Amino acid sequence: MKKRMYVGNLNYAVTEKELNDLFGEFGEVTYAKVITRPDGRSKGFGFVEMAEEDQAKDAIEKLNQSSFMERTIIVNEAKERENRPPRINDNRGGYRDNSGGKGDDLNYKLRQLRRKFK
Repeated sequence: MKKRMYVGNLNYAVTEKELNDLFGEFGEVTYAKVITRPDGRSKGFGFVEMAEEDQAKDAIEKLNQSSFMERTIIVNEAKERENRPPRINDNRGGYRDNSGGKGDDLNYKLRQLRRKFK
């Protein structure tokens, strides 16, 4: 059975091939992915999937807290992504209420009073 692992604290220069080669020492790697930002830069973590569960467990034992490309990497069994509630735009901070600084804004009212009494 396939086993997916989370690999964290990766050097930002790590490629998917290097990740594949690192885990390839423990068995057949069926998937290796470094997670990247929209601009293509690494986020510093990735996922590896191995063909056999016992090979994956061996890789976790040997590679967790080991040094790879001058970083101490973290290797764990990957967990399913939790469903999170959607973000709510609660208009905290700044002028994000699209009023353009008018209306009920206290600072707007203070500016109006200052102009009136100049």
